[in-house]
Amino acid sequence: MSQVKHLTTKVNGINIFYREAGQKGKPVLVLLHGYPTSSHMYRNLLRNLSDKYHLIAPDYPGYGRSEQPPIANFDYSFENFASIIETLLEQLDIKKFSLYLMDYGAPVGFRIASENPQKIENLIIQNGCAYEEGLETFWDPIKVYWNNKTLENGKPLEGFHSPEGLQWQYTHGVPQPELVSPDNWEVDLRHILREGNNEIQLALFYDYQNNVKLYPKWQAYFRTHQPRTLIVYGKDDYIFPVAGAEAYKKDLKNIDFNLFDTGHFALESFEQEITDKIRNFLAV
Repeated sequence: MSQVKHLTTKVNGINIFYREAGQKGKPVLVLLHGYPTSSHMYRNLLRNLSDKYHLIAPDYPGYGRSEQPPIANFDYSFENFASIIETLLEQLDIKKFSLYLMDYGAPVGFRIASENPQKIENLIIQNGCAYEEGLETFWDPIKVYWNNKTLENGKPLEGFHSPEGLQWQYTHGVPQPELVSPDNWEVDLRHILREGNNEIQLALFYDYQNNVKLYPKWQAYFRTHQPRTLIVYGKDDYIFPVAGAEAYKKDLKNIDFNLFDTGHFALESFEQEITDKIRNFLAV
């Protein structure tokens, strides 16, 4: 088990923070975080897998310890995030890799995978969506915002990244919420409370509709290229419910499908079990 390095480099003119573990030259696993978190969500997985793999876990602009350029000067979109991650990997001379995709990490990673299928060795999907079946009740107020982008319609969405909303995301659907460390949402608050970050989160909520438009393209990628895929999913997730996990079976044939008795942030409850699943999956 190697130490985790905490590094910052300039990518497309923006200071991007990333965590790195394991030796260069070993199989690469790129871990892409979700909303409203950062690479902090992978802090334990980085150590757990560093004996066998070279791991990279970046923070998107406006998240974690990456720079937060003013929204007037920077396009906060999933397309731009994917471009930044691609450039970071190029700068690190990483040519082939597996992807761990969670929540927002899914639309970032699926953009990269569908455009560069030759670079992708495996997919690991944890509570991330590529099918409209996975957009249930949680998404209703966001869909209202898509249809009518007003201050009034944006206001309810701000509750998702309030202190109470953050705690709810980590603990809803978790049988033993007392086992989830409050440090998680306290760390998230560090970047969310930065001036202008609320507007950034709303911009990404609005941009998420462009991910939905790309779902057919990503599904075609699954059918055509059949990437080996490991699903490790919290089955009681309210944000991306289990119907979204089941939907992958429609297009992916080479799939290792696993549901865990927990909510959105499955790693917080089943870290060891998910680590073991990843080890077994990548060892084949």
